[in-house]
Amino acid sequence: MKCTVCSANIIPGENYVEFACPKCGEEKIVRCKKCKMTANEYACKKCGFVGP
Repeated sequence: MKCTVCSANIIPGENYVEFACPKCGEEKIVRCKKCKMTANEYACKKCGFVGP
């Protein structure tokens, strides 16, 4: 699994967050610990929604 924002590999057991796109609910968003803590923006590949 890779971070949606920075493409870093997610290591099993590492702190990360995974959730459905808040707008369309169809795309899975994955954020690594670093991107989550620094609130880096992510974009849904399906609908283009951008979130913090």
